Amino acid sequence: MPARFLLDMLFLLVFCRHVCSQCKILRCNSQYLVATENLPEGPRRNAAFCRVLRSYSACTQRTARACRGNLVYHSTVYVIEDLMIRNNCTKEGPTDAPAPDRQDSETLGICDYRKSFAQEHGKPPTYQHCAVFGDPHVQTFSDEFYTCQVEGAWPLLDNNYVFVQATSTPRVRGSNATAISKLTIIFKDMKECIDEKVYQAAIDDLPAAFVDGSVNGGEKPGRSSLIIRERMPGRHVEIQALYIGTTIAVRQTGRQLSFAVQMAGEVALSFTEEQDLQLCVGGCPPSQRLSRSECHASEAHITVAQARLLCKESLPVEDAHFQACIFDVMTSGATNFSLAAHDEL
Repeated sequence: MPARFLLDMLFLLVFCRHVCSQCKILRCNSQYLVATENLPEGPRRNAAFCRVLRSYSACTQRTARACRGNLVYHSTVYVIEDLMIRNNCTKEGPTDAPAPDRQDSETLGICDYRKSFAQEHGKPPTYQHCAVFGDPHVQTFSDEFYTCQVEGAWPLLDNNYVFVQATSTPRVRGSNATAISKLTIIFKDMKECIDEKVYQAAIDDLPAAFVDGSVNGGEKPGRSSLIIRERMPGRHVEIQALYIGTTIAVRQTGRQLSFAVQMAGEVALSFTEEQDLQLCVGGCPPSQRLSRSECHASEAHITVAQARLLCKESLPVEDAHFQACIFDVMTSGATNFSLAAHDEL
């Protein structure tokens, strides 16, 4: 293959990164370069090169409609025709199967956290869990359990990859208890994998799409590594971020939102000292913590015995979620709040 043509192709590859969007000429160029790396020597070389050129030509034809008016595309077509003439290649004849696109295959590997972690460490990653629900109750990554009176906007997560902010408002007059009324989740831009994506939910408004209307990671090759799905219309949305080994669930129960996340341990700990205020990491600050005795300040007038019976129906084991259920029912006076702890469990 002429050295001059290789230099021309490298120029086209670089230039095309800036001008190609729907036009897939970059894919054709990349496949061509891969195919020409292992051409046989001797008399079989010309026949093999002609097969590669016919495959290259077929690839450009498949993207012709999207590349209409694209200078790089038309230059590539001209170069292919010239090479076929100079090498006495016929337009009809056998072609090679498209070679794997190195850029795409490498990107898919990078954007699958579980696989890339296993390849590097020889074992699957470990995961951590955080849940924020009810008044709200916070179950941290270290499995500590807190009941908080946090009011206003508070960060649940703030690491190198994801930022999550919850807005809490007073739930019942006369009580210190609050509940989540709004959630904002920001997936930060990450190299080849995803564009920055923002998800927002509020009471009675759990969209099954990001703020920009998309349901995946955008225009980058690894966009499918970030997907949003509606599990129950208006009540339960799940976001899978495979590129960081993370799954997030947003639910509405009664008049409150809840948040749950399963996240790769390495990702959960990827933050600086300035990002230390995260309810999922350290729980709510000591000044914002409530004890169960403080729930009696409400005007709900539900006794402990009544709350225990109600919570026992959906939570037979008397663990932290069971105690959270009792707190929620007593502070709110609403029987359906027993479902929040059940859902998170």
